[in-house]
Amino acid sequence: MTESAHEEKSFPLLHVVLQPEEKRLDIARHKAKNVGRLLALLGLRQGTAIVVRDGVLLTPDLPLYPGQTLMVRKVMSSG
Repeated sequence: MTESAHEEKSFPLLHVVLQPEEKRLDIARHKAKNVGRLLALLGLRQGTAIVVRDGVLLTPDLPLYPGQTLMVRKVMSSG
């Protein structure tokens, strides 16, 4: 394991399930301290995805904490 990979693993993590791909990611919490920063880190704009924790829809300003599991669902508008 490289030193940078080892450093990344030592940070508290958020667990993210990205849908619809069902891709699972572990993200260092210091890179995504709130929902808005998480979306930006994933390359998603607010309004193009929803973030859910334990069945509750989260707003962009809500803080995130280590060990949480979040579902990020990309949404499409049809019209």
